[in-house]
Amino acid sequence: MKRIIAGLAALYNAINGLIMLIDGPNWYARVPGVTETGPYNGHFIQDIGVAFLAAGLSLAAAAWRLRYWPAGAAGAAFVAGHALIHLAEIVAGHDHHTIADLALVVLPAALAVYAIIPPKETHHA
Repeated sequence: MKRIIAGLAALYNAINGLIMLIDGPNWYARVPGVTETGPYNGHFIQDIGVAFLAAGLSLAAAAWRLRYWPAGAAGAAFVAGHALIHLAEIVAGHDHHTIADLALVVLPAALAVYAIIPPKETHHA
């Protein structure tokens, strides 16, 4: 089950990253709350797109073989950190898209973190 969740998290993040890289203006216009963060900055969106793509690929490694959970942990760390920023904004009352942020950022990050937690029988080097 964890491999499936890791695979879905990999797809979600890799697709998001690819869209940011390929069609940043459309991504910027359509994702709830993004336009409220400041003017469109294509280079910045592409930089973050690379991070999401890398997170997706590292989660894909864990989905392929759960023993590669350390690679998945790198991707999960990025999306979890991103989710914590959104949670802090929600708690501080600075978030105007709470439902979207919980559904599109926090829940997928929580699932990614869950998916890469290694099974108890995993032996570490």
